[in-house]
Amino acid sequence: MSTAVGKLRLGPLPKTETVKLTIAMTAALKDELDLYAAEFSQLHEPADAVVLIPHMLEAFIRSDRGYRARRASAKNARQKAATVVERGPNQNRPG
Repeated sequence: MSTAVGKLRLGPLPKTETVKLTIAMTAALKDELDLYAAEFSQLHEPADAVVLIPHMLEAFIRSDRGYRARRASAKNARQKAATVVERGPNQNRPG
């Protein structure tokens, strides 16, 4: 058991619906994921790399500021376009 004190970036796992996906990775990355899973299991609940990978990817996507900014920009553009359609093109002009 590890004596190092610290938190992992990934916390306890939520219960979620899943979809099966197959991925390929280097042996070195798989080894690193297995080490991470062992550390996670000591801090939280038993889990192997296969269980952790989706949660790690979700955490990565949530923390990517550039991706969030692009998504927000696209959402704003869609909302603006929907407003133009609802009001009609001439009703958006001032005066």
